Amino acid sequence: MRDFTINIYRQLLSALKESGYSFIRFEDYCRGNFDSGQWVILRHDVDARKFNSLAFAQIQSKLGIRGTYYFRVVPESFDVEVMQEIHHLGHEVGYHYEDMDWAKGSRQKAYRMFIDHLKQFREVVPISTICMHGSPRSSFDNKDVWLEYNYRDHGIIGEPYFDVDFDEVFYMTDTGRRWDGHKVSVRDAINTNVHWPSYHNTQEIIYAIHAGSFPRKVMFNFHPQRWDNNYWHWTKELLTQNVKNQIKRIIISRQVPKI
Repeated sequence: MRDFTINIYRQLLSALKESGYSFIRFEDYCRGNFDSGQWVILRHDVDARKFNSLAFAQIQSKLGIRGTYYFRVVPESFDVEVMQEIHHLGHEVGYHYEDMDWAKGSRQKAYRMFIDHLKQFREVVPISTICMHGSPRSSFDNKDVWLEYNYRDHGIIGEPYFDVDFDEVFYMTDTGRRWDGHKVSVRDAINTNVHWPSYHNTQEIIYAIHAGSFPRKVMFNFHPQRWDNNYWHWTKELLTQNVKNQIKRIIISRQVPKI
């Protein structure tokens, strides 16, 4: 069975729903609007192919599920109609910021750009949470703007890499077009002292959910442009991602550890 198709994505959602997981948006988590049982945050980074994200949002809506979608300011992501449609379906829309990258490492300039971009987004939909874009080929970490400034000064209530206790919440990301892609992840990484289970493909996750061994509190990070039923688009994404993974391995091998 091919992984990273819309079909297996539906199977994953169905497995979670049938096993009693509730679905909360990241803003719900930040506000404490969830019960103490088992729940899932469906986070989506809309890096490209924005209509794939709209398809995800429509699938979730039909299942009575709500998620969170982070849009970049670039044309391949930022789309007024798509963002408004996703918002009207009951999902959360947030800003996928990359202002340190745009500002070439200047925190002051990045902060000013962040304010301008946030205003641009809020003219389209309400924005209460943000999430950094990894920008793996950049030498700048977009989170570093917050070493000098505070996003809460602008009515932002949460940023996943700062405001989630990943010792309590199991984090899964499809970075690298696999679920165990930490070796090809430049910045999509979290700090945790827990030895969480590892899964390579979506089918393994579905098996674990049905077996009752999957963690009870989970944040998924999806990149919807990687998921497609169309064989041509699916193959193109597979080949492109394999090349990107090789580049990321080189970048990671050259990184100097921070002291």
